[in-house]
Amino acid sequence: MTKNSGMNPQKTYPIVLSIAGSDSSGGAGIQADIKTFSALGVYGATAITAITAQNTKGVKSQFALTPQIVYDQIVSVIDDLSPVVVKIGMLSNVDIVFAVAEAISQYTLPIILDPVMVSSSGHRLLSIEGQEALKEKLLPISTLITPNIPEMEALTGMSLSTLEEKQKAAHHLFDYGAKAVLLKGGHEEGDVKTDILYSAHDGEIQTDTFVSDTILTKNTHGTGCTLSSAIAAFMARGCNLYKAVAEAKLYVAEAIHAGADIKIGHGFGPVNHGFNPLKMIINE
Repeated sequence: MTKNSGMNPQKTYPIVLSIAGSDSSGGAGIQADIKTFSALGVYGATAITAITAQNTKGVKSQFALTPQIVYDQIVSVIDDLSPVVVKIGMLSNVDIVFAVAEAISQYTLPIILDPVMVSSSGHRLLSIEGQEALKEKLLPISTLITPNIPEMEALTGMSLSTLEEKQKAAHHLFDYGAKAVLLKGGHEEGDVKTDILYSAHDGEIQTDTFVSDTILTKNTHGTGCTLSSAIAAFMARGCNLYKAVAEAKLYVAEAIHAGADIKIGHGFGPVNHGFNPLKMIINE
C-alpha cells in the first residue's frame, strides 16, 4: 500500500506577493519578480496593476487596471495564501496607490516598496499625483523603500550630488514615516556602485554601505525590480533586513555578470535571473 501524502498536507512554501506592472519583454516588473522568487526558492504570487507594451528599447504604452481589480487581487491572495512578505512596484496612478494602501493596510506584513516612477527610457510609470500619494499612504507602512537617485530626487525635491545631501534626503523620507531607505547608486558613474541603507534604530538613523564593482554591460533592464524582489525573497527565507539587502545585492550583481554577454533584443537586455537557482524551500 502506498502512502498518500497529499490528502492532508501540512507543509508550506514561504510565499511572497508582488504588486506591480507587467513587462511584455519579460525583463522587469511582475515577470522579473516571479523569476527572482523562483530562483531564490520562494513561492511568488502576484497582483498586477498595469500592463505595459515594452521591449529592451523602451516602453511603448501602458494600460492601468481598475483600482477595484487591483484591490481584489491583493485581498484574494493574502486571505487565502497568507504571504509572509509583500513587494510593491509600479502603481501607475493615484487611484491604484489608494487601492493598494487600503488593501494592504488591513494586514500586518513586511513591505518592500520600490517607487517605480519613470522607465529608463523616460516613460512615466507613476503620475505626479500618485507619487505624492505614495509618500503619504505607502511610505509610513513600508518596511523598506528602495529608490534610485532620480526617484529619491523626485520624492524629496532635493539634489543628491553629495553624501551630505543624500543623508538630508533620507531624513526627509523618515519625516514622512519611512522606517528604512535603500538609496541605490546604479545611476552614478565610476568603477564602483555604492548603495546606502539608512535605517532607524532607537531614534537614530544608522547608515550601512554596499559597494560593488561596475559591470560593463547593457543588460541591466529590470535590475531595480529584481533587487527589491530579491530583498523580499530573502526576508521570506528568514533574513533580517540588513542580511536580506546584503544577500539581494550579491544575487543581483551575479545575475548581471552572468547575463552580461547575452543578446536579447536590440536595447538594454535583462539580467540572468536563473544563473544558479535554489531549491524551493518547504517549511514543515
